[in-house]
Amino acid sequence: MLLSALKAYLDIETSYDNEITVIGVFIKGKGVFQLIKPAITADRLLEYLDGVGMIYTFNGLRFDIPLIRQSLGIDLKKLFPIVDLYVECKKKRLKGGLKKLERIFGIRRKTEGLSGFDAMRLWDNYKKFNDLKSLFLLLRYNEEDILNLAELEYFYQTLT
Repeated sequence: MLLSALKAYLDIETSYDNEITVIGVFIKGKGVFQLIKPAITADRLLEYLDGVGMIYTFNGLRFDIPLIRQSLGIDLKKLFPIVDLYVECKKKRLKGGLKKLERIFGIRRKTEGLSGFDAMRLWDNYKKFNDLKSLFLLLRYNEEDILNLAELEYFYQTLT
């Protein structure tokens, strides 16, 4: 069986108590897909990932994938080949978080200056105050993370 050429770029956001609040996936040709708590389910995630041949994450083997397994009961590592760009970049002596590597490669974002901690704060504002502006900013932040993973993967491939 041939692996699909479709690549998925996956990133999650979490709350202060480490619950998944958003799962974002970008697949070239399919677009961006975001699941928002409480609508995050294994079936919906797997349905969107159907036909994917490779998943790219950033530090996902240590964080995103185990948390998805714990929260949704699915082990994406057993279902898909996964490339963790954090690990791969480190092998090439490119150290730092996603935002630092974006700066190194000139990858821009409209949510410049926001961090994972800010993402938790935005979720908290949304839940406590029904602040839709915070939710939309959180979704934009997550979307930029997954779109920029595709850019980072491109630059990483040029170094190989």
